Amino acid sequence: MDTSLLAFFHPGGVVIIGASSNPAKLGYGVARNLVNSGYDGAIHFVSQKTGNLFGRPIYTSLNEIPDPVDLAVLIVPAPGVLEALQACVRRSIRAVIIVSSGFREAGPEGETLEAEILRVARINKIRLIGPNCIGLLDTHLPLDTTFLPPPMPTAGDVAFISQSGAICAAIIDWARGQGFGFSLLISLGNQADVNETDMLSAVVEDEHTRVLTLYIESISDGQRFIAEANRVAQRKPVLALKVGRFASGQRAAASHTGAMAGQDAAYEAAFRKAGVFRAATSEEMFDWASALACCPLPQGRRMAVLTNAGGPGVIAADALEIHGLSLAELGPETRQALASRLPPASGLHNPIDMLASASPEVYVDCLRLLLADPGVDGVLAILPPPPMYPAESVADALIPLIHASPKPVVVALMGEQLIQKAAMRLRAARVPEYRFPERAASALAVLAKRAEFLDKQTLKVSQTFRVSKTAARAALVDAPSGRFLDPELVDCLMAAYGIPTAPVKLARTEAEAAKIASELGFPVVLKIASPDIPHKSDVGGVLLGIEAPEAAAEAFRTVIGRACLAKPDAKIEGVYIQHQLPDGQEVILGASRDTQFGALMMFGSGGVEVEGLKDVAFALAPLTPFESDDMLRRTWAGRKLAGFRSIARADGEAVKDVLLRLSQLVYDFPEIAEIEINPLRVLSRGAVAVDVRVKL
Repeated sequence: MDTSLLAFFHPGGVVIIGASSNPAKLGYGVARNLVNSGYDGAIHFVSQKTGNLFGRPIYTSLNEIPDPVDLAVLIVPAPGVLEALQACVRRSIRAVIIVSSGFREAGPEGETLEAEILRVARINKIRLIGPNCIGLLDTHLPLDTTFLPPPMPTAGDVAFISQSGAICAAIIDWARGQGFGFSLLISLGNQADVNETDMLSAVVEDEHTRVLTLYIESISDGQRFIAEANRVAQRKPVLALKVGRFASGQRAAASHTGAMAGQDAAYEAAFRKAGVFRAATSEEMFDWASALACCPLPQGRRMAVLTNAGGPGVIAADALEIHGLSLAELGPETRQALASRLPPASGLHNPIDMLASASPEVYVDCLRLLLADPGVDGVLAILPPPPMYPAESVADALIPLIHASPKPVVVALMGEQLIQKAAMRLRAARVPEYRFPERAASALAVLAKRAEFLDKQTLKVSQTFRVSKTAARAALVDAPSGRFLDPELVDCLMAAYGIPTAPVKLARTEAEAAKIASELGFPVVLKIASPDIPHKSDVGGVLLGIEAPEAAAEAFRTVIGRACLAKPDAKIEGVYIQHQLPDGQEVILGASRDTQFGALMMFGSGGVEVEGLKDVAFALAPLTPFESDDMLRRTWAGRKLAGFRSIARADGEAVKDVLLRLSQLVYDFPEIAEIEINPLRVLSRGAVAVDVRVKL
């Protein structure tokens, strides 16, 4: 842990500056919670008036309080925070939580005040949480510096780091009703100093925390977050609820890649690279956290469903498939053993339907058989209220077997009133239970993803290939900013990084078109050359299959005429001519520059329908071989490279090679704002970039 943050988590003494004896004031709530938390360090109160509060004296000056005091909680009006902070400086307090609001969130004056507070803190090596936060609580120390209504949450092993204080209050109240325990809860507020990345680094060191969860509205430093979150995720699972998916929209961009790479795509790619699992809802995040905190990880994605009713079993089977899991194929020995234990009408093919008469003993016997099957990686047990037995009797019977199992078991405990006792038993035994099979299936899926993330760490090696940064730099050195590079420079840039291209030559007259076409060899392709027409096919500016010099001259006239008609004000430089490649599959590769996370790579279905199909995957540069494989797996464009029905197989390895080289190029040269290969023609052997555009 960063030693500058230690005092937040292990203070020898805490002072509340702005404590109040008025129960209507937040200063009273913070004092009450700190005293009632059971914190056994020194507790001090400072206010404008003397007196007593919870059996302790109230001082009027920080200088009056006795040692020790390592952590200060400031809950005074915003204009008085700077003075209180300077008093902390004089007292050598190096950890401060500013609960007060009225700073950056309140407008320009508050923003100026926040900047000054941060300046003073940094000069004096003080770390700040907040302002505009609800504080920090630790259920194990214990310590509660918040003003939230008591009691504290149940002690647990899930830490929650939030950029919203209101979310903290709601989550704590929800958790009490769910029997869900927290180890730490930290409200970051405006993050003037300590941010989400700092807290990840600190919380991972907490011995009581098994899973870290984040509520995120924005990230302060994208590159640092990825590096640190990946380091943390290799030790403990990290889950995130990132909100604001659609508010920012997409920035204007000339390339398909830039147009489709919205801010949310960059966050998605950042979480994927860091090993952070992104939840779609608050409920899903804590469902996942419960499973990750309590369950062993599976060896694969093959799951069995055990139920006493057919309908819930079908729901579970669908949910498993939706979440990327599969129904395990049970071995003949398992099916035979199940048949000997169950009534003739039972369902013996996964899902296992034991029928409504299933007793606690039958549940246990069948679960034991499923867990013993080598083809089963985990089990989703469904427990609607059994008509003949109390649900809690089934839960009691299952718990010892679940605890002893090296494979994960989650329980869909369906119902409400009739399963309350069973729910309490399972929660007390730390067995994840969910009201519906869909939630249980989602929890099993995140366990599989976590196991795969840990396995793939051994595969995260950098690709090594020869490139010429010198040649690439020469191609870019005099290139104009804000417009697409000339094709000749693009060819030089691609050649420097070993990306095959179809050479492009510019014809300015009909005669040049005929001559260049003959030199390149027929058939050829003609494309309009204009910096004002990035999407050439939209104006009829592309002609294929030109087979003779005379046809090239005629095609030149046609392409120029169409472009002038469609875009009368466009600057027309002539026509580009390329040798026409053999037929193959077409894909798109590209990168755009995200201000937070750097170069965002895109791969997907190419050609003119790229934005219509939206068959794309994103990842952050530089890519690893595993990440390039993953981009292909996540798209139809990548999967069909192996061949599909009448679609001939194409060279997927060549595509991965181009992806890796392109990602290295944009990583090495941050001045590249957008780059796109559309299409990359993938042949049976090799791949060639047909149309490449680069903007600085």
